[in-house]
Amino acid sequence: MSEKYQEEPSETLRSVSSQQKLEAQWVVGFVDGEGCFYVGINPQSEMKTGFQVLPEFTVVQHERDVQLLHALKHYFGCGVVRRNHADRMAYRIRDAKHLRERIIPFFERHSLKSKKILDFIKFRKVLMMMERGEHLTPEGVAQIRKIASKMNTGRER
Repeated sequence: MSEKYQEEPSETLRSVSSQQKLEAQWVVGFVDGEGCFYVGINPQSEMKTGFQVLPEFTVVQHERDVQLLHALKHYFGCGVVRRNHADRMAYRIRDAKHLRERIIPFFERHSLKSKKILDFIKFRKVLMMMERGEHLTPEGVAQIRKIASKMNTGRER
């Protein structure tokens, strides 16, 4: 005799809406696990140095949890939520002003707990260099490239 059964959750699962108030330490833990501080250096013939420096803060989630990304966007008051790849969504901030004025101060006040803090420190250094205009010189781009090559995986790019 074949029995069909329905799996019933023992408790109701609630979705986090973009209007729910997130706590700073929850944001820190979430970013520690799912976030990325990244510095791209792309060839760009219109730039004086021939390269464009593109800092980016990203958090990626499966599309079923996109509400978490919208909650982060609401929390920081900037950035975009877009499809990343296939069933993955990403919350991204690429605007250097928003990165300097919102993301950097937040993680200076609320420290990351994992080794991701090392990437954050390098990311902050690159943003400070950019604020001083160092990304507009060949020497500055070379220094930023060296810093960026040691971020995330630690492997040379």
